[in-house]
Amino acid sequence: MKAVVYKGNGQIALEEHNLPKLVKETDAVVKVTLTTICSSDIHIRHGAVPRAVPGVILGHEFVGIVEETGSAVRNVKAGDRVAVNVETFCGECFFCRRGFVNNCTDSEGGWALGCRIDGGQAEYVRIPHADQGLTKIPDNVTDEQALFTGDLLSTGFWAAKMEEIEPGDTVAVIGAGPTGMCAMMAARLYHPGCIAAVDIDQRRLDTVLQNNLADIAVNPRVEDVYGRIAALTGGRGADRVIEAAGGSNTFEMAWQIARPNAVVGLVAMYEENQILPLPQMYGKNLTFKTGGVDANSCGEILRLISEGSLDARCLITHEGRLEDIMEAYRIFENREDGVIKWAIRP
Repeated sequence: MKAVVYKGNGQIALEEHNLPKLVKETDAVVKVTLTTICSSDIHIRHGAVPRAVPGVILGHEFVGIVEETGSAVRNVKAGDRVAVNVETFCGECFFCRRGFVNNCTDSEGGWALGCRIDGGQAEYVRIPHADQGLTKIPDNVTDEQALFTGDLLSTGFWAAKMEEIEPGDTVAVIGAGPTGMCAMMAARLYHPGCIAAVDIDQRRLDTVLQNNLADIAVNPRVEDVYGRIAALTGGRGADRVIEAAGGSNTFEMAWQIARPNAVVGLVAMYEENQILPLPQMYGKNLTFKTGGVDANSCGEILRLISEGSLDARCLITHEGRLEDIMEAYRIFENREDGVIKWAIRP
């Protein structure tokens, strides 16, 4: 089968690879029907993910059809259409029992797919802990609607939940890329008074407004972000801030535009260390929440998609085939041609 392999030293390649097989009785093999490229794949390519293993097949955001299951798998069967969770988790360890599945202590737990074990930019993939990692797709939900369930929508859903958004709040989302867009979609579920999208890419801001993901758009290249947020909130600052950009100055922006006693959620993956200037922020009494998504809400997300409350299809700007994925990587990494996300069919 064809698969995208991380070679190390900044190199990836589309190669022929052996078909995956069941290893444990809790495994499933899934035929990939739709996959995509994530910014985390670019971070791996750049060497910014130390846990990534050279030789691994990339890809952790995809959907497919169950091909085969191990004898202990109970929740899915061959022929089921499934969304694949970005994280594999045992469901039994200290962290899993508390919902912190990103920190699963199993050897194949946490973010392993496409990082430490073979992922889904391929024709087939083995899924460990299939009962936890696979969720059936409702019949009225297409592959395109379900594509981002296991990662981007899970991240946005988790980010909005941890922000403790209350009705009427002003929520600032820094970064109008795929993660930020999904965070905006999920934030809408909590009935905020205003969602402000902040980004330097005007085309992405236009997309956000056209799809009603945010109420206002702020481009730091043409206006003062701090002044705009202050004017919007009577000088207080944003009640909730979601930092989904991971830029050189966006961490600083996040805490500066937050009002005193706000919640600042850091969901971006940074490639460089960030500085927490405690003397400067003393007295703001901010709550910071950080880290990787606990992607344990795929069933609820698919229900919301099925009901029409979540729809991330606006993220798909480009489509292609697996044999052309190297060109898709080039366009995606360089943000060419207005790309937001690819939908790639093996």
